[in-house]
Amino acid sequence: MKITKSLQAWRDLRRDIDGSVGFVPTMGALHAGHAALIEQSVAENDVTVLSIYVNPTQFNNAEDLDNYPCTLEADLQLAKRLGVQHVLLPRYREIYPDGFRYRVEETEFSNTLCGAHRPGHFTGVLTVVMKLFNIVRPHRAYFGEKDFQQLTLIRDMVDAFFLDVDVIPVATVREEDGLALSSRNARLSQAARRKAPEFSRLLNDPRDDQSVARELTERGFAVDYVETKNGRRFGAVTMPCGTHDVRLIDNVAAG
Repeated sequence: MKITKSLQAWRDLRRDIDGSVGFVPTMGALHAGHAALIEQSVAENDVTVLSIYVNPTQFNNAEDLDNYPCTLEADLQLAKRLGVQHVLLPRYREIYPDGFRYRVEETEFSNTLCGAHRPGHFTGVLTVVMKLFNIVRPHRAYFGEKDFQQLTLIRDMVDAFFLDVDVIPVATVREEDGLALSSRNARLSQAARRKAPEFSRLLNDPRDDQSVARELTERGFAVDYVETKNGRRFGAVTMPCGTHDVRLIDNVAAG
């Protein structure tokens, strides 16, 4: 497994890569959900590239960025064990030589759901993914359905800009108690972790969105939204954990 930090060094390596290239872009703090993306890429491609880059332009909360977990050594060990051939660790000054003056924006779906509560979030996501696609030049790229709004926006961006990459969705990986795996789960207090599975359970409740949101509130969750769109029910809640809050998102098939 080769680890590359310089984009010029990566471009030199990329010229010599033959066969199909699968790509898994991440912000690190890898868990079993990321492992599922990597495993599918390894199974479907000749070469798998993993990127680890905590993208500051998608954080509208500086504290959230500062507290994002970093587990680089464990991440690299996992990547190697799963068969990743290349890990890209880009630096901010190379990803954003323009200082984020040039951006990719979507003007409709990105302003709903998480986008309504995190201004500018999806502009940062789409911009960095476009850059990474241009750098890695993958044939296939893998994204989890847990971030279904993100997956939809990236897939639509690929179509809108005629990018030559297939966006492959991978089903949400959950704990045995139903909680969707997320790097943020590590920041849950013990009490919040015990309560958190009620979020996914209630999203599957057949009652209407307002009733589900009301019950989540009664159970101590701060509800950002519970909303059904295009055949899926989306939800986001915030859980108090002592000195900090942890935001959880999830989605399930509606009906």
